[in-house]
Amino acid sequence: MHKYLKSVGFSNLKRKSDLDKLLADVVDHYDRKKIVENEEGRMFAEISKEFGYDCGITVCGEYDEKNRFRMEYYFPYYAGSQITSYEEIVVERHAGKESFAGACDDMRVGISLIFYLLNAGDYLNVRQNGMLRELNTSLSLSGLAASGTILLPLNKNVKQIEADKKQSQQRNSLLAAARNGDEEAMESLTMEDIDIYTMISRRIQHEDVYSIVDTYLMPYGIECDQYSLMGEITECNTTLNTVTGEKMYQLGLLTNDIPLDVCINERDLMGIPETGRRFKGVVWLQGLINF
Repeated sequence: MHKYLKSVGFSNLKRKSDLDKLLADVVDHYDRKKIVENEEGRMFAEISKEFGYDCGITVCGEYDEKNRFRMEYYFPYYAGSQITSYEEIVVERHAGKESFAGACDDMRVGISLIFYLLNAGDYLNVRQNGMLRELNTSLSLSGLAASGTILLPLNKNVKQIEADKKQSQQRNSLLAAARNGDEEAMESLTMEDIDIYTMISRRIQHEDVYSIVDTYLMPYGIECDQYSLMGEITECNTTLNTVTGEKMYQLGLLTNDIPLDVCINERDLMGIPETGRRFKGVVWLQGLINF
């Protein structure tokens, strides 16, 4: 059983036979199907069915010479609606199966964001046609969360919010300059990090860490596409699984100035999400490249 099936409303699947029936339903009554000839000449198929708004299950495999579909793997998905980044994206195939991981080096985070590629069929099609270098693409990141907590927002006035935005813009400019080899920018960033460390060391003695840290996004565990994050909720919607009737929250978040969407089962979320509050949890990061 996939760990994140419950995130799209299938928390009561216990037996392999029930999962097999569900996957057979996806293949027989799909909403989207993409068939592409891969580099080995085999017909790769990506079959998806929605069980809620923008979320569902994708089954991948290939068609044999008798036009019979052979499933290789499946995964639950949630397709984000926000544009996360316009930075360059690198895509590589997983070693064990015809699935792909993507990486985007966004300077707002300071690390390479590694995600599971949702539209592998589109990527293969564009690559086969030799059009990858010519396309200007954007990336929509989303995440499935197995559990999460709602935190209250920080109490900031308008002047503090404007100061934070200005500081963030200045840091992004310094990061861009440092990436181009500007030594003064590197020194400024180093001094800024020292000042931040000193401030945190002083405040942490008498304040809670979540009153100091507004948002964060950082790798979690040993799987490269798992991230621990905390972000401000900018949008909050609900959807129901059409089969089980389970309720899911679909949250638009802003974390480290990066917009992304997260889907979580109502049963797994502690607290009531509202715009302006913060979401904290561990997510499986997925990405949709907008070709």
